Amino acid sequence: MGDQYAYLVEEAVLQQLLLYQDENYAKVSLYIPAVHCSSCVWLLENFAHLVEGVQEARLNFVKKELTLAYDPSETNLRAIVELLATLGYEPLINLAVTEKKEKKSTYNRRVLLQIGVTGFCMGNIMLLSFPEYFHLDVQHLVDRQYQQFFLWLNALLALPIYFFGAADYLKGAYRSIRENWKKHTRELSVDIPIALGITALFVRSWVDTLQGQAGYWDSLAGLVFFLLLGKWMQTLTFNYLSFERSYKSYFPLAIKIQEKDEERYIPINDLQPSQQVIVHHQELIPADALLMSEKAYIDYSFVTGEATPVTKKKGDYIYAGGRQVGERITLLVQKPTSQSYLTQLWNHQAFGKDMSTVPTYIAAQFSKYFTYITLLIAFTVAAYWAFADPSLMWIATTAVLMVACPCALTLSMPFTMSAVMAVFGKQKLYVKNQNVIQHLNEIDTIVFDKTGTLTETSASAVTYEGIPLSEEEYQLVKSLTIQSTHPLSKKIATALASKVVEVNTFKVYPGQGIEGKVKGRWLRIGKASFVGQEAYTPSKMTAEVHVSINREYKGYFKIEARYRPAIAQSLNQLKSTYDLYLLSGDNEAAQPALESYFTEMHFHQQPLDKLQFIEQLQKEGKKVLMVGDGLNDAGALQQANVGLAIAEDAHTFSPACDAIIEANHFQQLTAFLKFSKTSTQIVKLSFLLSLVYNAFGIGWAATGQLSPVLAAIFMPFSSMSVVVVAVAATLFLAQYYFKHKPNGNYPTQRK
Repeated sequence: MGDQYAYLVEEAVLQQLLLYQDENYAKVSLYIPAVHCSSCVWLLENFAHLVEGVQEARLNFVKKELTLAYDPSETNLRAIVELLATLGYEPLINLAVTEKKEKKSTYNRRVLLQIGVTGFCMGNIMLLSFPEYFHLDVQHLVDRQYQQFFLWLNALLALPIYFFGAADYLKGAYRSIRENWKKHTRELSVDIPIALGITALFVRSWVDTLQGQAGYWDSLAGLVFFLLLGKWMQTLTFNYLSFERSYKSYFPLAIKIQEKDEERYIPINDLQPSQQVIVHHQELIPADALLMSEKAYIDYSFVTGEATPVTKKKGDYIYAGGRQVGERITLLVQKPTSQSYLTQLWNHQAFGKDMSTVPTYIAAQFSKYFTYITLLIAFTVAAYWAFADPSLMWIATTAVLMVACPCALTLSMPFTMSAVMAVFGKQKLYVKNQNVIQHLNEIDTIVFDKTGTLTETSASAVTYEGIPLSEEEYQLVKSLTIQSTHPLSKKIATALASKVVEVNTFKVYPGQGIEGKVKGRWLRIGKASFVGQEAYTPSKMTAEVHVSINREYKGYFKIEARYRPAIAQSLNQLKSTYDLYLLSGDNEAAQPALESYFTEMHFHQQPLDKLQFIEQLQKEGKKVLMVGDGLNDAGALQQANVGLAIAEDAHTFSPACDAIIEANHFQQLTAFLKFSKTSTQIVKLSFLLSLVYNAFGIGWAATGQLSPVLAAIFMPFSSMSVVVVAVAATLFLAQYYFKHKPNGNYPTQRK
């Protein structure tokens, strides 16, 4: 490999390429253009077993992106990239900000070069084979000499076809056999039957040429040419249908920036280097930045899975993906944000749950044994024709090896689900991964949080009752509540017009309240019992947030919540299909307005209470969807079969959630659930279509009536058609489900 990748050990280069780095953990995402089939997925997903120090390998097949986590003390990026290149999966690395179209075109140029060389050789081989096509009986000695010369010239023209045009298939088969030999596994690449077919034609043609016969050089040339042409057309089709989430559906994360004395929210897509951003407690850091505040405690569990906060001081470099724990901090942005990276962090295995599904399992098992089944059929066909008609043995066997392909089966799922994710993203529902969509159609029970979920965060009336507060005390209250992302804290901070001062310490007690030191005075804000009012009887009509300063009880903020538009219509639609439950940390004020929609309602719920309630439902055999605001509901969201977080204002979210919905699209929840069921049916139908293709193609090839050249055309056509049909059906039905939106109405308090 020489010094081709020597630059990958330079620290300045690594800082541009790596997504995260510390002493024992580094993360990088590489674009691998050579990925083309299910065997590539298997090999690259198991890359961690090949290199000591590589901890995790995850491949996004549709985007051809390999994400690797490794220990810098045991290996380095140069060694990893060199091994990938040796295996035939050379990454395209460009230190400049390069659009993916440029990357794809680089890979396409190689495929086009292979097509050009193979096509040139194929045309000449067919031209030189004219005497054989017309069965000319050459009697003259000179003519026979020319005929022999043409036969050997065909053999020479076939060499670049076999060793260059078919190189990817041969290398793929060799890699699969070698890895199976090393690891003693039984999963063979789908490149193996294709490589066997090509090699069988190549060897047989050489044997015939040595015996003075024409061989199958034209069939070999046509076979490789149409395989390459099919690969190129597949690439164009898949690139066209690749649903890049960071482009098609914007990740629902806004960020607060500070410009002079003004603070305002902007989409992270608009965030630029040199801007100052403000990050509150539990908010995600959207871009690499320098810390401007005196100190920060960063939770990098999104990146590393390790939840212990890392202490940072002023001037330290902060990587995107960390979560601030404590008072709000100010950062100076160094790099543009990457939504695809944030989406990738969301899928970290540390926050994963068992999402295996029947369609995925069937596809995986089918692909696993497909090569064995194909080889068995090919050998059976060869044995039959060896006795029935030896002249058809090579043609039939090679055609079987060519036409059999599980790609249509394995690709219909990711492309259909990618299309669904794009549709959902357009409607402002963002799902963690494709498996979430499949699990949504199994849901039979929905559990709702109330505050910040059924009620709006911003549209509320806030009044204070108790011992009058001075202007300075209002400053203290606002300065502390503005640190928090809880909906009630946001409402209080928004309602107060006081200036914000520096907070010395800040701590959150989930389900209870917040505590901190501001200008030398201790504040506690939250439930009555949290601030020392154990005997206080809460109102049943409004939400209350109590305040104590230096352990002296002051009073409480009374908050009258407003329900989200169309909530009544949405709940009525849902309760006709699902069992609905309400779990609220607040008092019973909302019970009269909401009790007609729910099977059960429980108030004064702590985070652990919510988790245990969902766990009990699951023990009863329920498939639970938890809908919350992602704050005090993190445990419940993780425990549920699917956790859905409502995003509003700063759009903070919990890694425990499986999906995020923008608050103003909550009324479409029924349509989302129905469409997820439909999409799963589309996948099952595409599986059936794929099996029909393979059964028809293999049956046709086994009869000896399908030439290897036609088989090479049939194989990519079947894959492309299945994918196109599945995606087209998904997009067409989406027009029906999301054509109409419900009109707004609100629950009313019954008398």
